[in-house]
Amino acid sequence: MFRTTLIRIVLAPFALLYGLVVLLINFFYEIDLLKASKFSIPVIGIGNLSIGGAGKTPHIEYLIELLKDYINVATLSRGYKRETTGFRFVTNDDTARTVGDEPLQYRRKYQDIVVAVGESRAYAIPQIMLKYSQTQTILLDDSFQHRAVEPGLNILLTAYDNLFTDDYLLPAGRLREWRSGYERADIIIVSKCPKVMDENNRQQIIGKIQPKSYQTVYFSYYEYGYPYYLYNPAQRISLDDKLGVVLLSAIANTKYLLDYLDDTVGSVFEIEFTDHHMFTTQDIERIIKVYQNTPDERKILLTTEKDAMRLELFKDTLKAHNIPVFILPVKVRFHFEESSKFDQQIKNFLLDFKV
Repeated sequence: MFRTTLIRIVLAPFALLYGLVVLLINFFYEIDLLKASKFSIPVIGIGNLSIGGAGKTPHIEYLIELLKDYINVATLSRGYKRETTGFRFVTNDDTARTVGDEPLQYRRKYQDIVVAVGESRAYAIPQIMLKYSQTQTILLDDSFQHRAVEPGLNILLTAYDNLFTDDYLLPAGRLREWRSGYERADIIIVSKCPKVMDENNRQQIIGKIQPKSYQTVYFSYYEYGYPYYLYNPAQRISLDDKLGVVLLSAIANTKYLLDYLDDTVGSVFEIEFTDHHMFTTQDIERIIKVYQNTPDERKILLTTEKDAMRLELFKDTLKAHNIPVFILPVKVRFHFEESSKFDQQIKNFLLDFKV
């Protein structure tokens, strides 16, 4: 704790300088010196104030599942860490290198929606509408700080164990802008909550956030499914306390996942990389060696769906070494029986949308 505090004190001047730049940019948007584009289609933005780990991808998938059977949905992402630039639609022939891991995940799982990437959201949205004029709503991935487009509905995520109210500006903390940025949100979701929460805990967090009168606060958690086989997704297994797991992860925060596995399987050995790390041949060699040297007699290599998008580039190599790779799916659930309330708020936004 003392070391963390000392580091924050040392980095405070840099955080202040960074914060002043962000403050100036936001001020320019507030006085219309910089103008945000608005569109004649309902746009839902999903983002957070921090640099990752709040669970944007599963929450976007929740929205896709909620809407895709009723209206034509499109998702738009930057395509973080892809090797291409500019606007493009994501196809089944793409890889994580060409479009990024999260957009590829949407494409793999939801064949009946439009998936696109583009650094400029203001340019990308007209391109989507030009080719897919039947599109009825666009989900903007990680859009909170990208103010060139003004969503009709802004959803802000903040992780239960790292609320934005307790965090600090980069580089002293993980915030990408001042805490006051939360005021732009219409909906605030406290994500990655424990599976069991009581009303007292809920009110304590609401008291920290101090939502505005126009904001609704929800609390969500993850429900993990049966892992499926990388080489044959129709094949699934159950996790149990006799199974050893080598967990391969390159996500912003693994604590929530590790807590789940510690309570579910016999042993966990973690191979951890930085968020969105693009695996190399050397990484794969190391992963194979670590797996082979793990002593458990009954074991699997387990990874997340997002990591699997980057890992599949080496699927043949892993299969040749008889590494049983399984992918752990996850779904978002809401506490306090508020899923129907959340669903209805999204539907009401779409029904009431006016140009």
